[in-house]
Amino acid sequence: MSHQLVPTPASAPADPDGRDPRGVPADEARRRMYRRRRLVVFGALAVVLALLISGIAYVAGVLGAPVPAVAAEVTEPAPVSQPPQPLALPTFGEYAVGAVGFDGLLAASEAQAPMAIASIAKVVTALVVLDAHPVAEGESGPAIDYSDADVDIYWDMVAQNGSVAPVAAGTSLTLTQSLEAMLLPSGNNYAISIATWAFGSEAAYVEAAREWLAAHGLTETEIADASGLSLDNVATPADLVRLGELALAEPALAGIVATQAVDLPGVGRVENSNKLLGTHGVDGIKTGTTDDAANLLFSADYAVGDASVTVVGVMLGADTHAQLREAIAALLDSVAPGFHQVTALEAGTELARYSTVWGDAAGARTVEGVSVVVWGDTPVQVDVTTEPVTTAEAGARVGVATVRAGTQVVEVSLELDAALSDPGAWWRLTNPGALTAD
Repeated sequence: MSHQLVPTPASAPADPDGRDPRGVPADEARRRMYRRRRLVVFGALAVVLALLISGIAYVAGVLGAPVPAVAAEVTEPAPVSQPPQPLALPTFGEYAVGAVGFDGLLAASEAQAPMAIASIAKVVTALVVLDAHPVAEGESGPAIDYSDADVDIYWDMVAQNGSVAPVAAGTSLTLTQSLEAMLLPSGNNYAISIATWAFGSEAAYVEAAREWLAAHGLTETEIADASGLSLDNVATPADLVRLGELALAEPALAGIVATQAVDLPGVGRVENSNKLLGTHGVDGIKTGTTDDAANLLFSADYAVGDASVTVVGVMLGADTHAQLREAIAALLDSVAPGFHQVTALEAGTELARYSTVWGDAAGARTVEGVSVVVWGDTPVQVDVTTEPVTTAEAGARVGVATVRAGTQVVEVSLELDAALSDPGAWWRLTNPGALTAD
């Protein structure tokens, strides 16, 4: 018996023309298969690359992102003040008391009407003449030659019962010496002679004095002559305090009014008519006497801590100079203890603190101390202003402490006592949510 071999059929019979079961030529089928494989491979690579780029961008963004700015926690010192200062105030006339560098008046009478100032007007004469003929500090100024006309002025003042200082024809005095002869013994004759020398006539001086008063805001002061003999020379106490401050600011004049006595060539020894000079701190300025009243424009200096204070005041309308001196001495003795030196800030005082979210901390401290002199119950206040900080070196300026006491304002810089450093890569990577966006 014979057996016939029958071939086993394949899973899909081959097309005699080389096509796959779907009728696609074999070469095309292979190309499609390769394309599918490439798409899968490259798609996977694209995903990996995208993830890699995203990761790199994330890391770069986190590492390069700015850290958040830190606001300081501020500690402002409490205001400091003293009790009000009781004063021994006069019970007569009009008065006012101030202090150089302090705003307003420390004390003043309720009445502030213009009153006759008598020889206090000579302070205006001195300032107006020095304004026209300045004398540099340490110098004596131009020479003034005195003649028979000045002797006539002398005898005219004697006839009017005015205060005088000797003068002789042919005498030559410097401007400073002439002012000493006018101010110390209150020589009316020298006031007229100096004004005439400076402006050509006393009338021309009066016009210049009125312009000077207006330019310096002394609107409640009237000048009628150079000597103060006329009762039309009037001023308010507040204006006279300002006049006294202007006098003390003129070195040539400030030195004269503080002088007890001086010997002048051709004149002799002249003494200061201010009998309070050298007592109760008094170092100026000018007496003024009418037939009915005694007046004094005065200044006094007091040490307050390591500073000094200059008090300027005036009393008008006392019955006698003895009553006037007693009242001024009592007033000054009550004024002086009212000044206080207050240490508002010590150097190195921490007034603010910075704390970062990554754990750095630094204090903002004053670079120097501040002391101020205050009067009475004037409060001393400290205001602190700081800037937000990201990173900074130790010593960086980050704010200002402003000390205020009345009209006094002093600013002190604040600096860091430690560095606020960058948090570093690890903190940035592990705390991305704490970083600010650029």
